[in-house]
Formats: sequence, structure tokens, C-alpha cells
Amino acid sequence: MEGMAAMDYWFLMTGAIISLVGMVFHGLVGGKIYTKNVNDSDMQSLTKSLSLVSWHVFTIVLFISASTLIYIAYNPQFAIAAYPIISINLLGSILFVVLGLGKHRVLLRMPGAILMGVTALLAWLGVW
Repeated sequence: MEGMAAMDYWFLMTGAIISLVGMVFHGLVGGKIYTKNVNDSDMQSLTKSLSLVSWHVFTIVLFISASTLIYIAYNPQFAIAAYPIISINLLGSILFVVLGLGKHRVLLRMPGAILMGVTALLAWLGVW
């Protein structure tokens, strides 16, 4: 933590914890429900496969976000690595909102926009 204020450390660690909790819930609990719903649907096989890949890529993004923020919290000289994490989470949050304001209103009831937006904000505060 040398060279980094304690508050910066806690912004990064809080962002990481939020991403980790989101990853566990999304990947395990949500993944089980989502996989069952997709497999039981009448979508084409390719659509099912791509849908499941997309679901789990988001879980991976949450894991990479958390891992990177933890690494930066303990190695502040690598703070520049936070900017791709901030970007992907900010853009993901915006995507949830934009699609939700359009034909996909259900997205506004899901925690994705808040999860990604808060992660981006905390990461930015941690390296600002």
C-alpha cells in the first residue's frame, strides 16, 4: 500500500468485493437458473450456445475486474491497469441502461447496470 492513501485502497477493495460477490451470484446462482431457462427454451441450438457464452463472459468480466482491482490495491504502481476495467464496466453499465430504455425493459430490473456502474466508480475513485 506504499504510495497509496488508505481511502484509495478501500475504494479499490470495495469495488473488487462488489465484483467478486456479483461474480459468485451471477456465475453460480444466476448461471444455474439461466442455463435451465435457455436449455428448456425453443431457441435454435446456436442461439442457445451463444447466449450461454455471453452469460459466462460477463461472469469472467466480473472476475477479471475484481482480480485487477485487488492487484492494483496492493501494487499501486500498476494503477494504469484500472482504466480498461473502468472502461468496460462503465460501458457495460451504459449498455444495460440504453438497451433497458429501448425494447429490453427487463434489463432495468436487473442489477447489471448498478453492479458495473458502481465498480467503475469505485475503481476510478481508487486511482484518481
